[in-house]
Amino acid sequence: MAMGFCYFNNVAVAAEYLMRWRGVERLAVVDFDVHHGNGTQHLFEDRDQILYVSTHQYPFYPGTGAAQETGKDAGMGATLNIPLPAGSGDEAYEEVFCKILLPTVRQYAPQAVLISAGFDAWRADPIGGMRVSEEAFRNWGRWLGQIADDVCEGRVLVTLEGGYDLEALADLVVAHSQGLADAKPVGG
Repeated sequence: MAMGFCYFNNVAVAAEYLMRWRGVERLAVVDFDVHHGNGTQHLFEDRDQILYVSTHQYPFYPGTGAAQETGKDAGMGATLNIPLPAGSGDEAYEEVFCKILLPTVRQYAPQAVLISAGFDAWRADPIGGMRVSEEAFRNWGRWLGQIADDVCEGRVLVTLEGGYDLEALADLVVAHSQGLADAKPVGG
């Protein structure tokens, strides 16, 4: 059900394509949009072949994404919600990425990493309430690219999600992309 922001769930379409048509058996979806990806979670929460990890402002629209939401049935434990309070900035996100998100993805050892890249955690976004800098988005790209290089031969796909400061959006996407490009394979 469309709830106002997305008509098509691009990362879910990509995940299903990779699994059905490209033989990928284990995926990680990392979602750093300011809004919880309730649609993505609900599509995959009963499957253990897809690890869904979301950082998001909480409480905030759509009202889902509590830390206690960890999956269902065969997918129990394959959903990791990391809710953050409004006003969280670079330091809070770095701690979450380095201590929780990246180790979880590494341990899961997916065959590909899909990123729902929402740039509405940007400090000047008119909808979000977070305080993230351009450099943090670059770092997230670098860290996620490094994980992809380490565990799945660099297979990473990024889909653009939120981001409503239209004057800054292109620069934020470029910074994140540069971070991904800067990731070095092990031994590289």
